[in-house]
Amino acid sequence: MRAVTFQAPGEVRVDEVAPPELTAPDEAIVRVEASGVCGSDLHIYHGRVAMEQGFVLGHEYVGTVVAVGDQVTRVAEGDRVLGTYCTACGECFFCARGDFHKCDHGRVFGHGATLGSLPGAQAELLAVPNADLTLRRVPEGMSDEVALFAGDVMGTGYHAIAETGVGEGSSVAVLGLGPVGLCAIQAARAAGAGRVIAVDTVADRLELARELGAEPVHLTEEDPRAAVKAATEGRGVDATVDAVGHPDALELACRLTRKAGVVSATGVYAERIEVHMGIIWIKALTLKTGHANVIKHLDPVLAKLESGALDPSPLVTHHMSLDDAAEAYDIYDRREALKIVLTP
Repeated sequence: MRAVTFQAPGEVRVDEVAPPELTAPDEAIVRVEASGVCGSDLHIYHGRVAMEQGFVLGHEYVGTVVAVGDQVTRVAEGDRVLGTYCTACGECFFCARGDFHKCDHGRVFGHGATLGSLPGAQAELLAVPNADLTLRRVPEGMSDEVALFAGDVMGTGYHAIAETGVGEGSSVAVLGLGPVGLCAIQAARAAGAGRVIAVDTVADRLELARELGAEPVHLTEEDPRAAVKAATEGRGVDATVDAVGHPDALELACRLTRKAGVVSATGVYAERIEVHMGIIWIKALTLKTGHANVIKHLDPVLAKLESGALDPSPLVTHHMSLDDAAEAYDIYDRREALKIVLTP
């Protein structure tokens, strides 16, 4: 089968690889009909995440079940399904607490040996462990490009907001208006946030944030701290989402957030960084970090997508063939695309 494989930093290609087979009774095999190129894939592409040459990439997918193990009961052969970026056992200490993203046996699709050696979804076929927990049927009438967001990008944006306790009338800042940041804006508005300040440097993304109900602020041509003070009577926002994953963004998030507020560091951090603990301590900030618990949030996110309360379709800017994956990565790396959907 054809699949997108990692070759070296800055280089991916489409190779012929062996198709997956059922190896456990809880598994399913999915014929992938749409997959996404994600900002997390760029961390691999840039060499920030260790990756073996030839490993299959990708962790966002929608498709049709073509085979199931004997223990799979929630989905069946022929079902159109979507899945989460990670797997979980459902039984360990962390899963019992609902912390599926910290499962002792959890694995992430398309991230090599670092995160479980689970081949990725930018391929024609995908093996899905613990299918009853990882997969859901796609609601009738929902497009592939909307369903694709449930198991990662919208789930991550939703998690970023849910973890901060944002509710009716809350004020929120979102730093970084890639797909996760824009989904966080939608999640904040759906949760009842009264003011959402959206910060980036890309004009098109700032305009889309405005269309989604946020107040756009250019990072360098305007003053985000002044904008937040003006919007909150000088206090700072109740919560800030760092959807960038950069030390400068995290420090700005801490400065924009009010005393006793919450910072959600949702952007990926792979290296040691310096944190201004004095700001965090004196303001009594709560810092939330880590992978998004998309398995926990999957059903409510899917319900909001089905109702239209969340709608990621405006974020999709490119549809490309799996065969053009190298070009897709290059376009995404140059920030010429917001979200790319690949089809085999």
